[in-house]
Amino acid sequence: MVEEERKYEVAEGFVLPDLSASARPGGGVRALPAVTLVATYLDTADLRLARAGVSLRHREGDELPWTVKLPTGSPGIRHEISRAGAGGVPPVELVELVTVFHRGAPLAPAAVVRTVRRAYEVHDPAGGVLAEVVDDRVTVLDSAGVTTAGWRELEVERKAGDGALLDRIGVVLREAGARAGSFVPKHVRALGMAARGEPDLVAPAGLPAAPTAGAVVTEAVRREVRRLLAHDPLVRLRAPVGDDDTAVHQMRVACRRLRGDLKTFAPLLRPGWARPLRAELGWLAESLGAARDAEVLRERLRRTAGADPTSPLDPAAVDRLDAALAARQDEAMVGVDAALRSPRYLALVDALVLAARTPRLTPPAQAAAGRVLPALVAKPWRKLAGAGGREGGAGALDPLGPDERWHDVRKDGKRARSAVTAVAPVLGGEAVRLGRALARVQDLLGEHQDAVVAAQTWLAVADDQPQNHRLAVTAGRLVERERATVRRVRAEFPGAWRRASRQRRTRWLS
Repeated sequence: MVEEERKYEVAEGFVLPDLSASARPGGGVRALPAVTLVATYLDTADLRLARAGVSLRHREGDELPWTVKLPTGSPGIRHEISRAGAGGVPPVELVELVTVFHRGAPLAPAAVVRTVRRAYEVHDPAGGVLAEVVDDRVTVLDSAGVTTAGWRELEVERKAGDGALLDRIGVVLREAGARAGSFVPKHVRALGMAARGEPDLVAPAGLPAAPTAGAVVTEAVRREVRRLLAHDPLVRLRAPVGDDDTAVHQMRVACRRLRGDLKTFAPLLRPGWARPLRAELGWLAESLGAARDAEVLRERLRRTAGADPTSPLDPAAVDRLDAALAARQDEAMVGVDAALRSPRYLALVDALVLAARTPRLTPPAQAAAGRVLPALVAKPWRKLAGAGGREGGAGALDPLGPDERWHDVRKDGKRARSAVTAVAPVLGGEAVRLGRALARVQDLLGEHQDAVVAAQTWLAVADDQPQNHRLAVTAGRLVERERATVRRVRAEFPGAWRRASRQRRTRWLS
């Protein structure tokens, strides 16, 4: 569940204005009975959750009293996950959900907040709730139940309404004297300045006008570590991150790019630090691989099956193929869950947080980025291009060659593209344009590999059920469509490679 809300600060004598004009014509506002909520927030001794914008609480009286709230990157919008359970010991599932924030440190009660809440529902003519406005009088309690601080605040939470409705309610509240407040959760305010300190995970901060090579590498590491850890809770929740994306995919991409950057920029990093990190990222990427492959295949199955509406495939056979892939995906996710619960993963998370804070750089990293980085990026580029006597290369791919050779070039292309992407914000110009051209090259090579693997999979599933002739026919038709995609990609690839390898785009690598 995604929660979107806005906060307002008000004086003790503030009078809530009539909000009915904010609703749709014919709608109105209904007041709910006042309730008293007592919430106990858990955190580590050094408040790792609070500093990261995360909360784990038990609130008395709620149907699902245990709740985790996670940041989404947008102020006022958070993921909210609630579970049942008695007070005292939080559900294991929720503790695991915030693994990347507590990193194994013990969780204990850190703040107790009592709120006397008066809620008002803004509803449409049919009675549907569009937004909820709550007027909270908050007090902070110490371990003996004595009040230590207090304040009053308003929260406006979106329900079935839209952002424009929240804007209209905000206008009415501000005209009545409310002040738009910064989004500071109650427990953070209760815990004081210590809870507002910098999170352990250092975020990308942007680069100065003339950065060192080490600064560029540090920014790249921080960007991908942040991507990886941000998607950990969503993988555990099986939550989508967009219409065409998944959390498993984003975690796997982060692993791959981090590994590639640690290899490309190896001369700027201490080997004893970077190599073990690469190895552990490889282990995690492999753990995610089967689940991601199943995701891709299931999405591809429906797309390929529906590619020609004038020649539909047997829907029952397509469903049987999808069922086989769903079982494979479920089994793979069991493996992902086991990996994310392991001590090995916990150690990796700790190492990644430290890596983002202070990558272990070598003296050459202190040199200007423009002087050092092109030569480092040139190495994976030359491998992709087949320069220096290397076998083949992207420009020498045979349209009739084996699928394996095309896959090898795809792997070289991933590393080259990652390296160019890491330095493009600093070097600009042709580096940016080369990155865009390589993205097209990589899209084609990725489509090629996906089609090859899909064709092999359709046949393998059909072979497992040799008596199902309708399945065999459907699999064969799917294979023909996938091989048509392979032929199309191979025909389009030379043009994409020519655009990427033009001298004006690559001369900066010399």
